[in-house]
Amino acid sequence: MTELATDVGEAEPELGSPSLWRQRDFMLLWGGQTVSEMGSAVTQVALPLVAVVALKASTFQVGLLTAATTAAFALIALPAGALVDRGSKRSIMIVCDLLRLLLIGSLPLAAALGALTMTQLYLVALAAGVCTVFFDVSYQSYLPSLVRTEQLMDANGKLGTTGAFSQLGGPSLGSGLVAAFGAAGAMTADAISYALSVASVFGIRKREEPPRARRADETLRSQIAEGLRFVVHHKILRRIVACTGISNLFSGMNTALAMVFLIRVLHVRPAFTGLIMAGGAIGGIAGGMLAGRLAKRFGSARIIWMSALSFSAPQAIVAAAWRGWGVLLVPLGWSITYFAVMVYNIAQVSYRQSVTPPELMGRMNAAVRWVVWGTMPIGGILGGLLGTLIGVRPALWVAVIGFSAAGWFVFFSPLRHLRDVPEPEPAPVATS
Repeated sequence: MTELATDVGEAEPELGSPSLWRQRDFMLLWGGQTVSEMGSAVTQVALPLVAVVALKASTFQVGLLTAATTAAFALIALPAGALVDRGSKRSIMIVCDLLRLLLIGSLPLAAALGALTMTQLYLVALAAGVCTVFFDVSYQSYLPSLVRTEQLMDANGKLGTTGAFSQLGGPSLGSGLVAAFGAAGAMTADAISYALSVASVFGIRKREEPPRARRADETLRSQIAEGLRFVVHHKILRRIVACTGISNLFSGMNTALAMVFLIRVLHVRPAFTGLIMAGGAIGGIAGGMLAGRLAKRFGSARIIWMSALSFSAPQAIVAAAWRGWGVLLVPLGWSITYFAVMVYNIAQVSYRQSVTPPELMGRMNAAVRWVVWGTMPIGGILGGLLGTLIGVRPALWVAVIGFSAAGWFVFFSPLRHLRDVPEPEPAPVATS
């Protein structure tokens, strides 16, 4: 999740640190990300609607489609991290955006020709997911080279709020585009957004430090292992990974079931689904704006486990929704969840970036993403299976129970005894 914050809720940079508002390169990165996130939010509504409404997909097929969008994190995240550490992160981001432009753009073209199929949806979702893996690993690893360490909370706060804002405006825009041009046609907006993102990233002037020279005996496999060892041996990072992985597993279930739940259980009209989903993003915007101040008020260590323990209760509100006015429980529950998740993500991502050596940044982010995003396709398949076998609403209650387990991983960790996260320890990096 990424963001756009106003002065009201930003983390306050240390004395002497220039404002991010006056840093051209960060503003270009932020602007490109804002446009891209908005387009992606449109597709988040349009892609499952194409499957459910236009292609009459079953609950299990929607689950598979959800799994396909994140499967690449489980399949290629680890080698992607090592490859990102070897090359130019900015160049990788540009190439990935260009490829996603072509992939997403193929869907409205196929729909116009009457040739759109579930097979194409699966393939595009999977291929775009591969690009997203390389882009996201590069993106999180590139940010520390643009801003100072003490500005990371502020920068991640801004980027996180943008992501939440896109979830508010994107689905609303998406539902309007779906009503006007059809679900497949609405995805043209996402394709255009990637073109604008390319232009913004291309305009960044500051160049990152070139990657260190590799040893003659250093292989891709050894580099991957080095990144994994760093995460596993770090007593706080491994707990954060466990918490985030569990929550994303059940988030994958919810994502697979959400559109089916709204349309087939609560009987929401397709054109209104984006508005309901957008309502939940209000909490994400608030979380992004307030994350820095909450960390200062309660402590950067406490806020990680406090927000993580808040994941499950709001999901129970969603699962209890009913037809008619009861539908309003859905955006209410999602809004509270988004708030907690946004605060948690900003705090834990900033911590990860601050404790990781630059030469390991790509592999650390890839190792973390391999686990925490790799659980999402499993959750998507599990959601489709359970939704088919026991029903959509009972499957949502299973997800509520699962969410309740996530926060205890960071609660029962060294973070529980600290107000703020500790200074980084020497990294257990292999020497051969």
